[in-house]
Amino acid sequence: MKLFAISDLHLSKASDKPMELFGAEWKNHWSKIIIDWKSKVSDDDIVLIAGDISWAMRLEEAIFDLNDIAECPGRKVLIRGNHDYWWSSVSKIRKLLLPSMYIIHNDALRIGNLIFAGSRGWTVPEIGQTQSSEDKKLYEREKLRLEISLERAESMKTSEDIVIGMMHYPPFSSRYDDSHFTRLFSEHNVRLVIYGHLHGELSRIKPTYVKNNIPYYLTSCDKLNFKLLEISLN
Repeated sequence: MKLFAISDLHLSKASDKPMELFGAEWKNHWSKIIIDWKSKVSDDDIVLIAGDISWAMRLEEAIFDLNDIAECPGRKVLIRGNHDYWWSSVSKIRKLLLPSMYIIHNDALRIGNLIFAGSRGWTVPEIGQTQSSEDKKLYEREKLRLEISLERAESMKTSEDIVIGMMHYPPFSSRYDDSHFTRLFSEHNVRLVIYGHLHGELSRIKPTYVKNNIPYYLTSCDKLNFKLLEISLN
């Protein structure tokens, strides 16, 4: 069993949102991802998708994109991104997902000896920066959701298990300062964390950053040249 990750697919089968508006490299980006995906993922492997999955506004529209993902090999584990407006009722989503797909929302998921936990997250304030009241509220709410997910993972864990963290937003500031999120990952002995959200040439581009002995992997698809990242657990 191999572990892969990618995020920010920004699919739009039921909506008119051509991604090449954000740069020529995005032209036919989903076709590029599918070719790479099918070349190296087997049905026993796991693919983590860290949010911003579909531009759809409603679940009835997003299901077309979710089904396209489901047709690709492997077992897929999804968390919500800031653009996943279609993500509303968790029970409705789970009823519509095909058997090879899973979502994490205020809980954790076991596949074999791997346990996945995470949350969307929110923008981590820079040192010396004052958060708006709305940003503070969302930041604290996402901290609580991550804590709930990690505590659930902790309750499931045996000595043979590995806990893997997932977030959409970067769990640290642009200077990679500690945050509530990184402290929670450390406290719960998470082996590694994947995240996305960042795009473009001007965004911070360290593909891997080790903090408190935990590797953090940036998996935005454009940062990966529209290829899945294989992650070693050794």
